[in-house]
Amino acid sequence: MSNVLYEVKDRIGYLTLNRPEKKNALNAAMVSDLKSQFKKAEEDDDVKVIVLRANGDVFCSGADLESLQKLQKNSHEENLQDSNHLKELFIQIYTLKKVVVAQVQGHALAGGCGLATVCDFTFAVPTAKLGYTEVKIGFVPAIVMVFLLRKIGEQKAKQLLLSGELIAGDDTVKMGLVNYMVSPETLSEEVMSFAKRLIQNNSIQSMELTKQMIAQSQSMPLSEGLDYAAEMNAKARSTSDCQRGIAAFLNKEKLTW
Repeated sequence: MSNVLYEVKDRIGYLTLNRPEKKNALNAAMVSDLKSQFKKAEEDDDVKVIVLRANGDVFCSGADLESLQKLQKNSHEENLQDSNHLKELFIQIYTLKKVVVAQVQGHALAGGCGLATVCDFTFAVPTAKLGYTEVKIGFVPAIVMVFLLRKIGEQKAKQLLLSGELIAGDDTVKMGLVNYMVSPETLSEEVMSFAKRLIQNNSIQSMELTKQMIAQSQSMPLSEGLDYAAEMNAKARSTSDCQRGIAAFLNKEKLTW
């Protein structure tokens, strides 16, 4: 049985973590399957928005510690290769052309919290605990740290990464880890409704370019960033979606994206 299930419905691509007996822990095989399925969804013309969800009570418990223990016997080069495997998954999700929504129905811990962190939007239930517990077992939240600093800033990132504390409910929203807090009974429906609004109301070309700019511009000096923004502004004007959108607005026509 696949570690990650793939399904398309109403232009939404659903990727479902499917190791509930292991609390959807991340091992090399799970990471490989995620990379493969995200690539498939990105290239699927029937998919406009991607939802990452999970089977079982836990969204993702982080690294599979049994696998990690075995890796301790490897050479530095072998461990670096494994670390790069996870790094490639996180950067893939962060820079994916299509919007990715995390549907967090249960705890998202350590690398599992990192998985939700690199998504564009996160919906969670009040009982779901989120946090980076690596420091409690002598490990480091190395790869996710780069993304978390961008997402919530240094002060909040330090609080989470150095304390190893788990947070839940409204605290996850205040920290910036979660966008929307919803009840377990309505989670799937709320995520689907949100994805459909993006699909119906927004240009996929515009969302792609905007997401690309967010990822690229933050590391640029001000003048370089503005030059890049001007270039992308000019590029956007020539896209078919922009031409359609402006024409529809001026003609007072309703667009179907």
